[in-house]
Amino acid sequence: MSISYYQRLTTMEGGINFSISLPPTSKDSKIMNKTSKVIVPIDFTSTTGKVVKYATSIADKIGAHVVFLHVVNDFQGYDMLLVHPSFSLITKDLKDKSEEKIANLVEAYQDLKCGVSGKVIIGNVAKEIVNFAVKEKADMIIIGARGVEGLEELLMGSTAKKVLDTAPCPVLTFHQLSPKKK
Repeated sequence: MSISYYQRLTTMEGGINFSISLPPTSKDSKIMNKTSKVIVPIDFTSTTGKVVKYATSIADKIGAHVVFLHVVNDFQGYDMLLVHPSFSLITKDLKDKSEEKIANLVEAYQDLKCGVSGKVIIGNVAKEIVNFAVKEKADMIIIGARGVEGLEELLMGSTAKKVLDTAPCPVLTFHQLSPKKK
């Protein structure tokens, strides 16, 4: 069981809302002083640009290296529905295209003070993000919380929530607030 601390921030310009969850062993007063590697999972949805901009801004301010991570879903458990000989080719094609996009992101943010790198993995999205954070000894994960919605979120659950619940380090979730309806 972990204890979570939440902080919310709303700005007039971007309507940004974030929360951070700290594992029970973390000392919240020392988090920013020892953060040297930040994992930024990327899903290439419409909010990706804002998540990347926000995450790189934070990482640059705290002097942390940024690792962009994209996980190509391996669709384990859907085998019965997706029985087709070209399924492995589709996954490979998705990985190849994702590697190109990640390379473009790394190039676009190469001027960050502490550097930037990127990685593409195939697997279960939430599990691979957490496994990668463990393997890389990440100090923080900054993840968008609105990549999928509707039926897909209902069936698969929120990736951000799964990462938040199982990560070995603090997780900052980024929410793009909807404009207020008049």
